[in-house]
Amino acid sequence: MRELPVAFTERMRKQLGAEDAERLFVALDSASPVAVRLNPAKCGEEGVWSEGEAIAWSKNGRKLQERPSFTLDTAFHAGAYYVQEAASQFIDHVIAGEELQGKRVLDMCAAPGGKTTIYSTAVGEDGLVVANEYVRSRANILADNVRKWGMGNVLVTNNAPEHLAQFEGWFDVVAVDAPCSGEGMFRKEEVAREDWSEEAVKMCAARQISIVREAWQSLKEGGLFIYSTCTFNEDEDEGVLNNLIEELGDVFATSQRVEIDEKWGIVRGDIGTFQTFRFFPHKSDSEGLFVAVARKAEPTQQRTPKARKRVMQEVDKSARKELAKWLREPDKYTFAEVADTIYAYRTEQFKAVQALSEGLTAIYSGVAMGQVFKGKLKPDWALSQFVGLQREAVTTEELDEARALDYLRKRDIAVGDMAEGINLLTHKGRALGFAKRVGARCNNLYPNSLKIMNM
Repeated sequence: MRELPVAFTERMRKQLGAEDAERLFVALDSASPVAVRLNPAKCGEEGVWSEGEAIAWSKNGRKLQERPSFTLDTAFHAGAYYVQEAASQFIDHVIAGEELQGKRVLDMCAAPGGKTTIYSTAVGEDGLVVANEYVRSRANILADNVRKWGMGNVLVTNNAPEHLAQFEGWFDVVAVDAPCSGEGMFRKEEVAREDWSEEAVKMCAARQISIVREAWQSLKEGGLFIYSTCTFNEDEDEGVLNNLIEELGDVFATSQRVEIDEKWGIVRGDIGTFQTFRFFPHKSDSEGLFVAVARKAEPTQQRTPKARKRVMQEVDKSARKELAKWLREPDKYTFAEVADTIYAYRTEQFKAVQALSEGLTAIYSGVAMGQVFKGKLKPDWALSQFVGLQREAVTTEELDEARALDYLRKRDIAVGDMAEGINLLTHKGRALGFAKRVGARCNNLYPNSLKIMNM
């Protein structure tokens, strides 16, 4: 791996002291630990990485002894867990003391979706997470991971921060996992070392301040604000907070104290009313992370910008009757058509999703149900991943591992005991997607964009 940048090592010696900095440098040249976070709505703790070591600050996190082939693990494709570095899972601990069921969360810089899925689980099916990503290609990856997680409570948007700021006072939690110089990823990603420069640090700090300034507008009074980066650089961490405090003045309040154990190796601090937490690889056996939390004390009135377009049309009674068969709790959902696909939305959040979708660039929301032809639903793959799917609505075919991997590779598979028409395919009881039997032939309906390439 490429050597650490000289300017970085000099700064860290000043920041940590020579001895502690050397331990950091050694850690950055060691192998990265591997961690996953289980999806409690799909697997609980049984049968998936039960042999892993528990992560102290993440109730569903596991550290693995070695990196397996996630690509060839059907549980990974079924959304039973998310591959996420251990420090990043600390967000789950930060919000553990909050009552977020049914609440709204804005994840401002959300791709690829690790923290989004934490918030999605935390707010429950009645809540709403708006996961925004400015880069469209990354937003598409985010949407795929949201579908796979399967909670059905996320709206994925592709907007600049100032567009979200127009929805003033909308959210109970606003989180900014800001783009940064990536020093905390020096061990994990060689490209992070190659791209680092002092000029990039300055550019990142300026961009972070701009994003935070806009994100702040969307937080309601008394709401929780979370700022995080994956860098050690104080200009991008404490410096951004100090700038925010200087600019906005006395508008922050201390949030509920986040308790940590000294054995975890997390460095606690305070910047004004912000609680801060810093992860170093040589102290916490993780990658680098900085997290800061505070509450908004500034009076904020909720404001909704005027709709730019109409994008949703609720379905008629006949379509609703067909769609209702596919959900366990259909009376709790509103069904609406967007373009040529029907989506399901928790009724409590439907008007909010509608307003957001009409004021922003939304690329995915709720649960994609599919299309109704001649009174019958042609299901979207996302419906197979939804935790609220009514499996009795469709014949289920349990696949062995070899057949399951062939399905995930988008290959032809034998019909076996499939019924004529649409079938839900599972492995070890976990849904992988749909297939359609037509006589002696099986049409593999797994999305081309997600298929396993030849291995």
